[in-house]
Amino acid sequence: MASGSDPPKQYGITKPLSLLGPVEADLQRTAELEKFLVEAGLYESPDESARREEVLGKLGQIVKDWVKQLTSQRGYTDQMVEEANAVLFTFGSYRLGVHGPGADVDTLCVGPSYVNREEDFFIVLHEILAQTEDVTELQPVPDAHVPVMKFKFHGISIDLLYASVSLLVVPAELDISQGSVLYAVDEATVRSLNGCRVADRIIRLVPNIENFRTALRCLKCWAKRRGVYSNVTGFLGGVNWALLVARVCQLYPNAVPSMLVSRFFRVFTQWQWPNPVMLCSIEEDELGFPVWDPRKNPRDKCHHMPIITPAYPCMNSSYNVSTSTLRVMVEQFQFGNKICQEIEMNKASWSALFEPFQFFEAYRNYLQVDIIAEDDEDLRLWKGWVESRLRQLTLKIERDTYGMLQCHPYPHEYADPSRQCAHCAFFMGLSRKEGVKIQEGQQFDIRGTVDEFRHEINLYMFWKPGMELAVSHVRRKQIPAYVFPEGYKRPRPSRHVNHQSDKNDTEDGTMISSPDSQLKRRHNSVGTDDIEPSWPAKRSSVSPVHPKNSPQSGSSGDETRCNNQIKRAPSDATGGSPASPQALERSPDTIMSAPRCTTAGAVCSGDAINKHDVPHVENCNTPTVAVCTTLKRVAEKVVSELVGSERMGNNNSAESLESMEKAENVCFSGNGVSQGGLPEELED
Repeated sequence: MASGSDPPKQYGITKPLSLLGPVEADLQRTAELEKFLVEAGLYESPDESARREEVLGKLGQIVKDWVKQLTSQRGYTDQMVEEANAVLFTFGSYRLGVHGPGADVDTLCVGPSYVNREEDFFIVLHEILAQTEDVTELQPVPDAHVPVMKFKFHGISIDLLYASVSLLVVPAELDISQGSVLYAVDEATVRSLNGCRVADRIIRLVPNIENFRTALRCLKCWAKRRGVYSNVTGFLGGVNWALLVARVCQLYPNAVPSMLVSRFFRVFTQWQWPNPVMLCSIEEDELGFPVWDPRKNPRDKCHHMPIITPAYPCMNSSYNVSTSTLRVMVEQFQFGNKICQEIEMNKASWSALFEPFQFFEAYRNYLQVDIIAEDDEDLRLWKGWVESRLRQLTLKIERDTYGMLQCHPYPHEYADPSRQCAHCAFFMGLSRKEGVKIQEGQQFDIRGTVDEFRHEINLYMFWKPGMELAVSHVRRKQIPAYVFPEGYKRPRPSRHVNHQSDKNDTEDGTMISSPDSQLKRRHNSVGTDDIEPSWPAKRSSVSPVHPKNSPQSGSSGDETRCNNQIKRAPSDATGGSPASPQALERSPDTIMSAPRCTTAGAVCSGDAINKHDVPHVENCNTPTVAVCTTLKRVAEKVVSELVGSERMGNNNSAESLESMEKAENVCFSGNGVSQGGLPEELED
C-alpha cells in the first residue's frame, strides 16, 4: 500500500487539477444521469450486440479467405497459403465501448505486404463483398483521406479500412500499438492504422475506463442534441469528443460521471484556444512521419481548436474546425456549464442539459442548400459529395467577408416530402461578428462566393443528369415547414432569442441571387430589432447544366487556409509581458490562400462588400506569439467553485487546492510547438 507521502499518479502531461472523489450528492446525480441515458435509448440491446459480434466474425473469416486466395493465386508455397492471414480490428465508438443502437462499426483489416489496397482491396475484395448475400449498399471510397469501403452487412453498417504491413505472415496476436507496425508503410496506411492505435492509447491513458465511457456517452448525446456533432461540417466527431473527455478524466482522476460532465463544461468554457489539448507528450520517431508541429508545418499554425491524437504520429484530429464553428461550440459549452451549475444546485434536472438546440429560432438569416437527384441511390452519392464540401462554403464566406459575416452550419439534414424527386436540404445560420459596429448602408454581397462554391460542387466526377444544387437566402419566417416536427408552433418574433448570435443578426443585406438576376433592396434603419429587413422574396442560386468542360476553379479545400494566423499580442502596460491569449489578434484573412495580412477596418467602411472589391492587401511577415496554455488562471478562477463551494471543509481540500494551482501549462516555443514534447508546470 502506497504511503501518504507518495505523489499521486499522473495520467496526463500535468498533475491533476483535483483529487477529490464523490460525495453522496455526486453519486445520486450519477445514478440519475445513468438512468436518463438508459431511458434515452443510448444502449443497444443484447440481441443487437450479439448480432454485431456475429457480423464481425463473418467479416473476419471473409478477409482471411480473401488473403489465402490471393496467396495461392500468386504462386506461394502450400505452407505460405496455410499460414496466410488477415486480422480484423475495431476502433472508434465500438472499440471504446460507447456505441449505441444502429451505430456503424469502424473496422480495420491488416494484411501482409504482398496484398495491396488499390487492386486487391478495392477490386478483388470489393467483388467478393458484392457477391455476398447479406452485404448491401456497398460503396468504395478509394480517394478519401483515409480510403474506406462502406457497406451494410446483415443490416449492420460497416466502415472497413485496409492496411498492408511489412510482414509476409500477419500473426493473429499482432499488436498494432507497437511502433514497428509503421515500418516501411505509406502515409495512407499510417492514417488507416491510426484509428486503432489512438483508441487503444485512449483506453490506457484514462484513470477509470467505466467512468470515462459513461461521461463520453453522455457528452456525445449532448453534442448531437445541441447540433455540434459533425466532423465533416466543421464541428467535432467521435474521436474529438473522446479525446476531450479523456483529458478531463486525467484532470479529475477520482471523479464520477456526473462530476466529469460538469467539469468538462467548466474547463472548456474557459479553455483558451488555440492552445492544444493533449493526453500525452508529442513524440518524434526515427521513422520520420510528420507530426503536429507549428514550427515545421505552416498549416498547423492556422488550426483553431487543436485536439492532438496520443499515438505516433501525433496529429490534430480537429483540423476541420473554423472560426465560426469554434464560436458556436464555445457558446454551447457555456450553455452546458450554466445548466450543470443549476443541476448541482438542484434547480434543474439532466433533461434540461439535453434540450435540443432551437436552431431555426436562433438566427434571422439563413442559407438553404437544396440537394436534388433522380432517385435515392443518386441522392445518397450526390449528398455525400455536397455534404463533404459544405465546410468549404463556410470557409469561403469567412474569407470573402474577412470574418465579419459568421456562419453556423447545422449538421442535420431535412427532406421535403412534397417533392416528387429525391431531395434533402441543409441550412446555415448567418450573423455578424459579435462586437462589429454596424454602419449605415453596409451590406455583405456573397453571391460570388456562392457561385464559386457551386462551380466546385459541379466538378463532381460521378455527376449524373438530375443531380442539382440550389443555394437560397431565406429569412427566419421563410424557413420551410418540413424542418419542424409535426404539431410544432412557431413562436412569435421576440427581441431576445436563446442564442447569443441573434443579437448580432442585423439587417445586414446578405445578398444572394441567381446568375441571371440582380437583387435590389432597401436598407432598413439599424437598431429596430423587431423589424425584419425589407428583402425580396426567397431567391436561389441554382446549379446550371453540369460544366463538364468548364475551367477548374481557382481554389480548393485546404489551400484556402492561411499561413499567418496569429499576430503577436501587445505587451501589458505594466511590464512588457505578453497579453493574454484572448488578446491575440487574428488576421482578418484567416483563410486566404496567400500568406498575407490586412486590417478589418477597410472591410467595414464600405456600403457593400463584394469579393471582387476587396480592399488593398499588403504583404507582411508577422511573428507568431508563444502559444501557451494558461490554466493556472482558470484554476485560480474556478478553485472556489470546484473546491470551496462544494466542500472546502473536506480533509482533502488543501491538497486539492494545491493540485488546482499546479494547473496545466503546456508551454511552446515562439514558433508554436512544445520543446521536447515535455510540459512545464507552473510553480506556486
